[in-house]
Amino acid sequence: MEEANEIPKWEGKATAKLLRPTASEVWPLLEDFCTLHKWLPTIDTCFKVVDEDVNGLVRHCSSEAQWCRERLTGMDPAEMCLSYEVVDSNMGFKNYKSTMKVVPIDGGDGLGCQIEWSFETDPVEGLSCEDLAKYVGIGLQGMALNMERALESAF
Repeated sequence: MEEANEIPKWEGKATAKLLRPTASEVWPLLEDFCTLHKWLPTIDTCFKVVDEDVNGLVRHCSSEAQWCRERLTGMDPAEMCLSYEVVDSNMGFKNYKSTMKVVPIDGGDGLGCQIEWSFETDPVEGLSCEDLAKYVGIGLQGMALNMERALESAF
């Protein structure tokens, strides 16, 4: 039974379509958990801080004065999906969990895919759920554009 004063979790989901790359071309870029800075425009650096054999794979992501450490909690290459949680940050996140998934677009030609980024978190002081969802959405659009450009230049 929930307590009357318990604050509900925030939930959100953003999607971004990539028109030319296939899901199987995009997934390896997302699957490499410690290279988020290559794709997400709001991240300057991302690197592994804890090895998988210890407490799971943990990455450190930062940009200017903000940083967070995120633990990979699940990966399913067949479903092209990964999940992670924030274990520490200076951004006010508590109980933040997220899932990113690459989904083929069924256009018959095999081209195109969509990245879905969903999150659930306790409320963050100084933000609204809408602000966080907008931030995730804008970041994901930039990430999709960076991935498209990288894949185009590879061919």
